Amino acid sequence: MNTAWVKQYVPAHAAGRTFAFTALVDSVGTGLYLAGSAIFFVRTIGLTSAQVGVGLAVAGCAGLLATVPLGAVGDRYGARRTLVLLQLWRAVCFTALAFVNGPVAFVAVSVMLGAAEAAVPPLTQAVVASTTQDGDRVRTLAIVRTVRNVGFSLGALSAVPLLATDSVWTYRAIVLGDAVTFVLAAGMLARIRLIRRIEPERATSVLRTVRGFRDWRYLRLAGLNGVLSLHMTILSVGIPLWTIQSTEAPAGAVPVTVIVNTVLAVVLQVPFSRLAETLDGSRRALRLAGLALGGCCVALAAAGRAGPWTATALLLGATVLMTLGELWQAVGSWELSYRYAPEDLRGTYLSVFSLGPALQEICGPLLITAGAIKAGPYGWGVLGVVLCLTGAVSARVSAPKARPLPTSGGA
Repeated sequence: MNTAWVKQYVPAHAAGRTFAFTALVDSVGTGLYLAGSAIFFVRTIGLTSAQVGVGLAVAGCAGLLATVPLGAVGDRYGARRTLVLLQLWRAVCFTALAFVNGPVAFVAVSVMLGAAEAAVPPLTQAVVASTTQDGDRVRTLAIVRTVRNVGFSLGALSAVPLLATDSVWTYRAIVLGDAVTFVLAAGMLARIRLIRRIEPERATSVLRTVRGFRDWRYLRLAGLNGVLSLHMTILSVGIPLWTIQSTEAPAGAVPVTVIVNTVLAVVLQVPFSRLAETLDGSRRALRLAGLALGGCCVALAAAGRAGPWTATALLLGATVLMTLGELWQAVGSWELSYRYAPEDLRGTYLSVFSLGPALQEICGPLLITAGAIKAGPYGWGVLGVVLCLTGAVSARVSAPKARPLPTSGGA
């Protein structure tokens, strides 16, 4: 039997394999928690829906404020060490969350947790860059993302029999189980061997944090990447609401779109990473992402004026295009965010870059609901044009001729 296709999903080096297994452990716990978190908040902590929303919103703001400073801490003390400590901090926060009582304590723990959660992805990218060769970096990140998607699904499935018991201690056990996975992840990350060690310049750490925002070209690219990250909200908010409110497709089409997205993301993420192994390939990936997401919006607009079967087919087609855009956006942004980050400021720069998708999570739902959905097919058409242009502009902004690579001497 030909196993070549299987090998492409296995990192080439031990550090990459450890990362992949760490991601699996982490994501299984997260999937377990997310499947039962809403019920836990209401039935165990005793919160109202409004209190849950406020707590999560405040946590999101805390994450935005803490991401770049924590990235600078990673530059000062080492990205791996900082990431290990953040994993342990997440374990402490989830342990506290399991025994929280009332909205005030919930908000307090959520703020501490939100600050750590937002900083983990860019620091993970920085550590991957320090433990892999240049040719393996994007592929390793793609494998990690694939494994995480699988882990989320496994964790959610594991929660089903537990949630059926409808017990306070079962809900607490789910939260504590997530805490345990963070401890395990921290232990595995601490053992990863670095192949690049950057000597930090500790005296100027605060100034370096500010400098991350003074690299305007990098900041523009981060903002454009945030716009392309709208695929997350299109999948979670746009397609479900558009399906049930504005199309004749059956409501059962909504979970099918999620399944299609998950399967395609797991199967195609690693093969798509090959395109982004070079700078030109990464720029091309962002351009293709814009085109695919634009096509997704056109298909959604058409679904609003079609019969049940045609609308269903168009929704599935839109989901496929959205997923392709998601995959191209991911691989392109990984390489470009790394290439244009100075080596000794990588944690800061990657944290700045992560602000684009983070802001999208806050602004995206309003843009999709009050903009595209409210305006109908024309709204989706306008959004499609915006996404196509964003992909094209991203490729232009990231062109190497636009400006030399930044160095630690100036941004």
